Amino acid sequence: MLILLKPNASAGQIEAISARARELSLVPQPVRSGGQDVVSLSGATSGVDPGAFSALPGVAQVLQVSAPWQLASREFHAADTSVDVAGVRIGPGRFTVIAGPCSIESPAQAMAITHAIKAAGAHMLRGGLYKPRTSPYSFQGLGEAGVAAIDAVRKQTGIAFVTEAVDERSLELIEQHADMIQIGARSMQNFALLKRAGRSRLPVLLKRGMSATLEEWLQAADYVLSGGNAGVVLCERGIRTFNTHARNTLDLGVIPAARELTHLPILVDPSHGTGNSAHVPAMAMAALAAGADGLLIEVHPDPAQSISDGEQTMNPERFNSLMKQLRAMAPLVGRAL
Repeated sequence: MLILLKPNASAGQIEAISARARELSLVPQPVRSGGQDVVSLSGATSGVDPGAFSALPGVAQVLQVSAPWQLASREFHAADTSVDVAGVRIGPGRFTVIAGPCSIESPAQAMAITHAIKAAGAHMLRGGLYKPRTSPYSFQGLGEAGVAAIDAVRKQTGIAFVTEAVDERSLELIEQHADMIQIGARSMQNFALLKRAGRSRLPVLLKRGMSATLEEWLQAADYVLSGGNAGVVLCERGIRTFNTHARNTLDLGVIPAARELTHLPILVDPSHGTGNSAHVPAMAMAALAAGADGLLIEVHPDPAQSISDGEQTMNPERFNSLMKQLRAMAPLVGRAL
């Protein structure tokens, strides 16, 4: 249940609403989401009469939301949401391309690839400072040692940067040196990390877990939204199935399904979704046709020498060719690239 507040609702009125909720054995949580002040109620709300709140001072509307993802639901927010990332808009009518290496390897690599992707028309830079890897012996990212490279790139090029947080400490560092926090597939149900991201001033790119259902993904988004951070962007990156022809199964069917349930923007990562750079262009254009709001693509100056995920990474020339294809196709599906 959501209690939508009037614009002039006072702190005293919000506390009176919260006190009434506690009397009914509900847990109230005041939050601001999408420009709307709300008191989110959790607990056994199905048997609660909305009239218990609708007459209270400061209440504009009481919504009995059927979905367990209250703030991500279209019942709460019918129109598609647009998220601002340092001046880059992700959302309806636009097609946003985020590109860059799997990992930040050096200042020279970061600067070279940023100039290349910007020249091709990418809107944002991606790159891992921290890399959660299956093997403990694989490259785990430069961590704090990579911050100087990113600071130099952002200062010289003005590009917005997204990178993954793996725990609360890394998130705090990223808040100081990036423009968007990525919650990776392995962390989609790291609830402590999601709650911390909900208190951040930066927007959040929330990747779908490798075995997560759509419903679980949207509930993870609500962890961030319920913390007061309305800037959540979803990212489909492929799920684990029985196939052997690709690294993951890129579930493009989740895009129209998610559109029916949530107002949040949806990006697609065809690099992780296929694990094969030769397959990325086809799946990137398919994502555009399916209604995605943008892409996350791995690009490296020399993929064969990439420290991580080189087999799914495009070189700048192939990325530039893909951008030309996307630019030609976008107007046909009502998008601006």
